[in-house]
Amino acid sequence: GDFVEIWNNVFMGYQRKAGREPGQFEYLEMKQKNVDTGMGVERAVAVLDGYSDVYRIDSIWELVETVMNVLKVPEGDFEEFYQDHKKSLRILVDHLRAATFILGDERGVTPSNLDQGYILRRLIRRAVRHAKKLEIPQDVCISSYLGKATIDLMSGSYPELERNRKFIIDELFKEEEKFEKTLERGLKEFEKLERVTGQDAFMLFSTYGFPLELTEELSEDKGLKIDKLAFAEEFKKHQDLSRKGGEKRFKGGLGDDSEMSKKYHTATHLLHQALKEVLGDHVEQKGSNITAERLRFDFSHPEKLTDEEKQKVEELVNQKISEALPITIEELTVDEAKASGAIGLFSDRYGDKVKVYSMGEYSKEICGGPHVKNTKDLGKFKIKKEKASSSGVRRIKAILE
Repeated sequence: GDFVEIWNNVFMGYQRKAGREPGQFEYLEMKQKNVDTGMGVERAVAVLDGYSDVYRIDSIWELVETVMNVLKVPEGDFEEFYQDHKKSLRILVDHLRAATFILGDERGVTPSNLDQGYILRRLIRRAVRHAKKLEIPQDVCISSYLGKATIDLMSGSYPELERNRKFIIDELFKEEEKFEKTLERGLKEFEKLERVTGQDAFMLFSTYGFPLELTEELSEDKGLKIDKLAFAEEFKKHQDLSRKGGEKRFKGGLGDDSEMSKKYHTATHLLHQALKEVLGDHVEQKGSNITAERLRFDFSHPEKLTDEEKQKVEELVNQKISEALPITIEELTVDEAKASGAIGLFSDRYGDKVKVYSMGEYSKEICGGPHVKNTKDLGKFKIKKEKASSSGVRRIKAILE
C-alpha cells in the first residue's frame, strides 16, 4: 500500500568523510550521538484534515487552483488535470512559494550564481521549465503571478511578504524573463544530444544557465544519465581559472597595500552601513574592488538609487567621518562575532577565528583588513557613479577627496 511520512527520526552515529578516491567514503563513529526529529506543520494539517497529499491543504491547494485557472482548466476538470499533471503542478507551486519566502526575507537574497542566491535561482528556473511543460501562456509571467498569490495568501501570518511585495515581484519577473531568453535555445541544444557527458552538462550550465538538476531531469525524461564527476571536474576547472584571474588582488578586494587603499577599504564599511540605513536591511555586500584612486562596491538592491538616496548615503558617510570614530579590532569565533551583531560576508571562507572591525558604535564587520585607525583620516567621501552590476545588484564607485 501507499505510505505517507508525517514525522521522522534520524539517529546520527557516524561521520562520513571523503576517502582517497572520488566517490569513496569512510565512516567514523561519533563520540556524541544524536537524534534529529522533525515534523512538518503542513503535513500535520494534511493528516488532521484527512488528506494523504499535503498539496490538498488550503494554503497550498489555493495556489494549485491558481495555476489551473491561468491554464483555463474548467473547474469540473480540476481533479483529472491535477492527477495527469501532478509532478509539474507540485514543482511549480512548491518552488515558487519557496522563492517568494526567500525573497521576502529581510536578508535580501537575490537570484545569482553564488551561495544562497544560486539555491534561489535553481528553484525559479526549475519552476519555469515545468511551467513550459504545462504550456502556461507566454504572456503570463507565472513566477510573479504565483508570487502575488502567495503574498496575498500568506502575508497575514508573514507581514514581511507584504512589506517586500514590490521587491519580490520584481525579482521573480526579472529572473523568469532572463531565463526565458536562453531556455528555448538551451532545450534545442539538449535535444541534439544522444548522450549527456559532463562537458555537455557544463556547457548547458555555463552557456544557457541550466542548473545541473535541470539537465538531470531532462536527461531522465530521455532515459539518459549524466556523468556527475565529469561535470564536477569541468566546474572545478572553471573555478580555478576564475581564481587565477584574482591572484594579484589583496584581501578585501584591494589592488595594493598602499595607505590610500586602506582608506578606501575602511570607507567601504561606512558605505555598507549607510546603504543599509538608507535603503533597508536587505542590502548585502556582493563584492568590492579597491585601488589607490577609488573604491567600487557591489550590493544587493533591486532598482536604481534616486538622487535623494545617493545624497543621503553620501551625507551619512561624511557625518561618520567627521565624528572621528575610533576603529578597533578583536578576534572572535564566528559564532561570537555573529552574536555581537557583526555583519558576516563570504561565510564559507571563514576559519575558526575571525577579525571583527568596529567603527565606533556605527559599523561592525567581519573582515580581514587592513584599515586606518580613525574615520577622521579618510577625508571627504563622494559618490561618482551608481549603476547596475548584474540582476538585483547595484554598483557604486566613489572617491575620497
